[in-house]
Amino acid sequence: MKLVLNFSIFLLAFFSFSNESFSLTDYQIERFCKKEKRVSLCIKKLQEKRSDLQEGKPIEIPITPYKG
Repeated sequence: MKLVLNFSIFLLAFFSFSNESFSLTDYQIERFCKKEKRVSLCIKKLQEKRSDLQEGKPIEIPITPYKG
């Protein structure tokens, strides 16, 4: 019984967290790019990445370390 319960929970989690990704909204892009020197270039790059992501093309995401 426990095996069936674990398997059903696994299937539920597997199908609920499918291969979907949510892109940034315009407001989130503007808020992120306020910190950059060239705001318009940053906005343009992120909007292009968002459109590539929505089309299903792979994108490269830079990792910035957190400074607390």
